[in-house]
Amino acid sequence: MANTYTLITSNTLASAAASISFSSIPATYTDLLVKAIARNTDTGGGAMRIQFNSDTTSANYTFIRGLGTGTAATGTSNTGTAGQAFISSNDFTANTFGSTHIYISNYALSTNYKNTSIDSVSENNTAESYLNFCSGLWSSTAAITSIQLQAGGSFNFVTGSIFYLYGIKNS
Repeated sequence: MANTYTLITSNTLASAAASISFSSIPATYTDLLVKAIARNTDTGGGAMRIQFNSDTTSANYTFIRGLGTGTAATGTSNTGTAGQAFISSNDFTANTFGSTHIYISNYALSTNYKNTSIDSVSENNTAESYLNFCSGLWSSTAAITSIQLQAGGSFNFVTGSIFYLYGIKNS
């Protein structure tokens, strides 16, 4: 990694969890990067959603996504989250975890809305693998001080899922 990336914190799950949170994020960086190596208990392709500063107002979040499944490609837009990643689900190839990068630009500014760009992949050794690209928006001028990643619905991230939060300085 470039020397402008600083690991702020990481979390490796010792037991299943419906969500993980990064809190008290310092405002000393230009951008943030969340990396996840995760799997959840969903079936048919696991979703991971993003929430900032405990904001549950659905109308504050929008995203547009391109998704390839191995047999089809689709594009969708939606509200309710600043982005959605696809991770390996419980019915995918055993012990296979998805990989996700979530880039959040200008997270500490209080003058603009916050943009996210997400790329994620999940491998299933079948036609049901996912390749996801997503652009999201949080319609708030508040600085981001906390990020919650949710396993989606009533599902959990499985034991061994790993989450990293990096700060990026513009050099």
